[in-house]
Amino acid sequence: MAAASDLALVQGMAHTRTTLRAWSREPWQVLRGWLLGALAITTVLLLAVWLIGSWLTPDASLAPTFPGLTGRADLGTVGEVLMRNALVLALHGFACVAGFIAGSSLPLQAEQHSGLYRKIHDRAGPLAIAFVVAATSFSLLTQALSLGFGAANLAARGDMSVGLLLVGLLPHALPELVALFLPLAAWVIASRREDWHELLAATFVTVGLAIPVLIAASFVEVYISADVILWLRG
Repeated sequence: MAAASDLALVQGMAHTRTTLRAWSREPWQVLRGWLLGALAITTVLLLAVWLIGSWLTPDASLAPTFPGLTGRADLGTVGEVLMRNALVLALHGFACVAGFIAGSSLPLQAEQHSGLYRKIHDRAGPLAIAFVVAATSFSLLTQALSLGFGAANLAARGDMSVGLLLVGLLPHALPELVALFLPLAAWVIASRREDWHELLAATFVTVGLAIPVLIAASFVEVYISADVILWLRG
């Protein structure tokens, strides 16, 4: 058991190093796919937020706290925004790691077993992948509902349409969401190609790229977005 796990770990790390070296030769080709995928997910989410927010009956008294509009705008708020986004990024990063384990490590371990142990390992991979898909889909659905509800109430409090509010949020929301969805885009691309062995490398790269973008987006959200919204409202 231990030997099989050790072998899977060694081979997994070898695949990761090989993948990183291959990507370093043509970084833009890899990054372009992730960016387009993340942008597509972001677009779908924002459209869902707009539709939900426009459909719901708003209640201005339930408007969420937003820096500079209904709440304070300071470094403490930046930290709160970063913490919230870090949790979402961690969830999406873990989805990548889970995909690597389920699609790459478990099959390698299964090859070292026979009988019941092999059947368990063979079935564990697809089940784990299905769980990741279900958990991620649930996360996106709850995000759309929560953001749509918040957008409807905040727009009502500001006496503006949900669409106009979302336009005002784009300067921070667009880069923020694209950064958050980079790991998911990498997961989708790898799963379609069945390149599960690339997902550990994808986790390192996408999370590393997302962190500075999220930091910058947090400052924009706290110190700039409120002014943009107020300017659009007139």
